[in-house]
Amino acid sequence: MTTSASRTTELCEAVLDEMERAVVGKRAALTLILTTVLARGHVLIEDLPGMGKTLIARSFAAALGLHFTRVQFTPDLLPADLLGSTIYDMRSGQFEFRRGPIFANLVMADEINRTPPKTQAALLEAMAEGQVSIDGETHRLPDPFTVIATENPIEFEGTYPLPEAQLDRFAVKVGLKYLSEADETSMLRRRLERGSAEAVLREVVDADQLSAMQQSVEQVTVHDDMLRYVVALAVATRSHPQVVVGASPRAELDLVQLARARALLNGRDYVVPEDVKALAVAAFGHRISLRPEMWVRSMHGSDVVEQLLKKLPAPRTPG
Repeated sequence: MTTSASRTTELCEAVLDEMERAVVGKRAALTLILTTVLARGHVLIEDLPGMGKTLIARSFAAALGLHFTRVQFTPDLLPADLLGSTIYDMRSGQFEFRRGPIFANLVMADEINRTPPKTQAALLEAMAEGQVSIDGETHRLPDPFTVIATENPIEFEGTYPLPEAQLDRFAVKVGLKYLSEADETSMLRRRLERGSAEAVLREVVDADQLSAMQQSVEQVTVHDDMLRYVVALAVATRSHPQVVVGASPRAELDLVQLARARALLNGRDYVVPEDVKALAVAAFGHRISLRPEMWVRSMHGSDVVEQLLKKLPAPRTPG
């Protein structure tokens, strides 16, 4: 089942409007995350504590009618704590599989870089295949399935850098940044007017409707010129003198799907260069590994992508 392009655009606007009842001043970040959800991607949010990361994940689950779980990634978290385990039921005399918190539509992996690599790696199969394998048996995850992971900046003590293989599984990396003074004042005023009660969001769509909206992304057309533009951008990251590892083929696939989803959000059934440009930094930046000396200069992969976007000629907008 698919939803028409115009209906999907309408529903997305309704979701974002509902989200803004709880989340103040972050429309751009919310739009990027919703775009990623539509493209069936996973989201990595890197920012300081207290910036609203958990609130955003909970609000998306409420507005999209999704089963939500939050896992606090700690140094002693084991893969079985995330995926589940097989236990012996004395009453039935049989082994039974007890599902872990990964079995949800929207999983928030909070502070993912505070847990050891073994547990980080437990997410890989789930994120890539929509399934987990335990004791030789494969278990399908619910559909739709999205991971929103949060991490503290790498400079913080007690963090384990995410390996490149796992970073590549995230379609986008989002930074929330501080609100403007006006938005912060508005946030405080809302809290005073609301009292101690939490903001309750209505369910705009349910899981089945979201799946249909995700399927409608496949109806968005992409001209060959746009595909060549995405490939040229990825190739340029690989040949850049300050880059050790450039954007992967998976990054190209993700960027195309994200561009299709953005086109849909903007009421179009075709991709234009602005879709690619608007999403390239979020989709490619975290996947690029720079030479060690670039860290001293505080240069990041996103800076390289921004340079290349200015340098590479974009194709003409389809007429």
